[in-house]
Amino acid sequence: MRWIIIIIVLLGFQKTHGQELFVVTDPASNVPANSLAVNIMQSSFKEKFEKGYNYHLMPEVTYGLSKNLMFRGSAFISNRSNQLYAEGGSLMAKYRFYSMDDLNSHFRLAAYGRYSFNRADIHQEQVEILGHNTGFETGIIATKLVKKLAISTSVSYEKAFDNKPQYDFPNNFGDNATNYTLSFGRLMYPKKYISFKQTNINLMVEFVGQTINENGRTFVDIVPAIQFIFNSQARIDLAYRQELYSSMLRTAPNGIYFNLYYTFFNLKKKTDGK
Repeated sequence: MRWIIIIIVLLGFQKTHGQELFVVTDPASNVPANSLAVNIMQSSFKEKFEKGYNYHLMPEVTYGLSKNLMFRGSAFISNRSNQLYAEGGSLMAKYRFYSMDDLNSHFRLAAYGRYSFNRADIHQEQVEILGHNTGFETGIIATKLVKKLAISTSVSYEKAFDNKPQYDFPNNFGDNATNYTLSFGRLMYPKKYISFKQTNINLMVEFVGQTINENGRTFVDIVPAIQFIFNSQARIDLAYRQELYSSMLRTAPNGIYFNLYYTFFNLKKKTDGK
């Protein structure tokens, strides 16, 4: 547990313009208007009841329609069948409905909804429409940024359906759950901004939990991460997810994330210029 304490201390005591770009959770802020963000999300998690690891590739594209509204499309690909297999995808919309900005801080609230379809086998109690279940999720996010420290929390309702065409949702599993997250992120480098071309290094820790509403079974995970941002446009995320507590069946709770992210800004202006 020593490394958890070290991360929390670093997040709590360094001073001064942070970023709210988390690895496994979304902040209340959106992709800038008329901009397109491409994220190649990858994860490798150790199987709990058999040998080996499962690999997920989840590319996603996010478009900022305005400063308050964005849309995202994702695809789900995994090797659970011992070869790369396209399992499904999702569509998501997020609307920022409140913003209070100050010179060195801001507070934002956003609501979001997501629908996913998936044709993979249903092999665990955890309800997870990002890569495992067909279903929908809707929730609210609150994010506070003070100088270099970002704090974000969310709560959502998630509902799973059958994974058609051949996998019915198990009768002995609860098909709906409440999700909750708490994320901290701090800009560690540079100490002082000179230009937007400076490389940024962010350190963060995220807590992710779920309770199945029908039976009360729960899990809580911790996700420490390091993030590199280049030229304010390209991003690399590296994170490790560790189960802290669980009373539900989860087949692969622990593993790593490796994300490659790039934003194309001001697409409309470039198009109009042509």
